[in-house]
Amino acid sequence: MKILILGAGQLARMMSLAGAPLNLNVVAYDVGSQKIIHPLTNHVYDTTLEQAIADVDAITAEFEHIPDDVLTLCCASNKFYPGKDAIKTGGDRAIEKALLSKTDVSCAPYQLITEKAHLEQAVALLGKPLVIKTCQAGYDGKGQWRLKSDDQIEQIWSEMADFIASGTEQMPHSIIAEQMIPFDREVSIIGARDKSGNTVIYPLTENQHTNGVLTLSVAGKEKSAIQHQAEEAFNKIANELNYVGVLAIEFFDVSGQLLVNELAPRVHNSGHWTQQGTHCSQFENHMRAVAGLPLGNTELKHVSAMINVLGQSAIPHDVLKVPDVTSHWYGKAAKPGRKMGHINVSASSLHELGERLAELAESLPEEQYPGVLATSTSLILN
Repeated sequence: MKILILGAGQLARMMSLAGAPLNLNVVAYDVGSQKIIHPLTNHVYDTTLEQAIADVDAITAEFEHIPDDVLTLCCASNKFYPGKDAIKTGGDRAIEKALLSKTDVSCAPYQLITEKAHLEQAVALLGKPLVIKTCQAGYDGKGQWRLKSDDQIEQIWSEMADFIASGTEQMPHSIIAEQMIPFDREVSIIGARDKSGNTVIYPLTENQHTNGVLTLSVAGKEKSAIQHQAEEAFNKIANELNYVGVLAIEFFDVSGQLLVNELAPRVHNSGHWTQQGTHCSQFENHMRAVAGLPLGNTELKHVSAMINVLGQSAIPHDVLKVPDVTSHWYGKAAKPGRKMGHINVSASSLHELGERLAELAESLPEEQYPGVLATSTSLILN
């Protein structure tokens, strides 16, 4: 079976690796170059997008911001999963908020903004501080503002107005303001839904971010009540979208109450630990779902952690001296802050996981790998 992935980054690479043992042969569409390539070798095929669509059995995506003409072309083939509505929802926070309201899934109070009066109304109704985000663009902390005092309104509005003005009739730009929630931590749930509506869901993951970018995830800490909340939200959203594939939902945990932060209609960075920590990784389950194969086991094999490698030219070889550590490299040119790879580590208990993170911290400097040592200490003490 042949699968076309829209996008040719590391997620397409890992989906290709997961699909190969299932006899799923993958090609990728590089949206930037508009070329069909092999996501592992980067070989460029002498094939148009239209020819690739005709040649494959299923189409999926590794990211949300797909040009509308490409998305429309793929959807017209009736081979595209998780579907146009899902991709549009993941790429537009305004549509996402409307979906959450429709499915009665909790999120932070918000106000849509297309003019200055809306910003002033948000300040009046939601109070300060506010988290302000672009609806159609921005990720990993980009395209965001923090409004803490009234004297920031003019400057922030000036920057927001420039963004709004850069939109077009076909691709309008809008902004959303959210009440800043004093949350205890950030967590995410990842699950897969097949074409018949069956779902499998992974254990909830606790995430740490630095400057808006995920740096560390830990799986295996959660209690059943929190897991149940997250699974209920997943099923409501996935069923409403008639979703096929892997869906990720990020939450704020506020004293045991989960509020959705954002959705990702694809495999997700916070699920990379599933490659070693579960029986069937998020990448394999996504490929199974879009190919019409039975979904795999999502039960936890080992408590696990994932460490992002950001902007580094290589992963230190010494990490491989630590038991149950696996290194994943994406083969990209190094740039500051760029996701270059990740490190998975598993253990039989949270205490042992803490010990292994402490050993890893000896090879992973805090400035490049924030939170590893602190997390190790927390796990060992608890």
